[in-house]
Amino acid sequence: MPATSSDPLREETVGSERIYEGQIVNLRRDTVRMPEGHEATREVVEHPGAVVVLAYDDEGRIPFVRQWRVPVGGSLLELPAGGIDPGEEPAAAAARELQEEVGLKPGSLDQVAAFWAAPGWADEYLYGYVARDCTASQLPPDADEKLEVHRHTLGEAMELVEQGVIADSKSILLLQHSALRAAGPLVNKIVRHYRGE
Repeated sequence: MPATSSDPLREETVGSERIYEGQIVNLRRDTVRMPEGHEATREVVEHPGAVVVLAYDDEGRIPFVRQWRVPVGGSLLELPAGGIDPGEEPAAAAARELQEEVGLKPGSLDQVAAFWAAPGWADEYLYGYVARDCTASQLPPDADEKLEVHRHTLGEAMELVEQGVIADSKSILLLQHSALRAAGPLVNKIVRHYRGE
C-alpha cells in the first residue's frame, strides 16, 4: 500500500521519465528526493497486477503448470497464474486463468493472500486464491503459451518445494499458506506452548 505523507522513510517523486512501453510491462525512471533532501533515481517496472490460484481437483490434487520462462532460461513448475485484464476484477481473472491453464472452473474461490511481487523494482501486485469444488471446464489457452499440466497432493508439492523443484515464489507462498492451514491445530498448539500458555 502507498506510504502516508507522515512516513519518515517517504521518498518524494520529483521527476519521471518513461523509458519503455511494452505489451505487458512499462519501464520508467523516477527521480526521488530522499528524506534527508538529496536526490536519487529509481527504475520501476509497471505491471497491471496478476493472480495466482491453488486449486484442488476432485481427487484432492493440486494442478500445476510447467512452462518455459525466458528470464531464468528454463521451465518452472508453477501454480496457475496470469495477468489481470483492464477492467477485470482479480477474482474473475483467477477463475479465467484456472480455466485457460488447467481446464478447471472453481465452485468456490477464496482470496487468501495479496502481496507485492518484487517491490524493490516493480509495482506488480498479486492476489492469491484457493479454489475448491472445481469442475472440468476448458477455456481456449493463450496462443503464446505452451503448458504441461501436472498434479500433486499438497504433501508432494511441499516436498518439491524442499527439493527446489518448485522455485516460484508466488507458488511457494500459497503452498506454505495452505500447509499452515492444514496443520492449523498443531501450529496453534506449538504457538501456545512457546507463549507459555
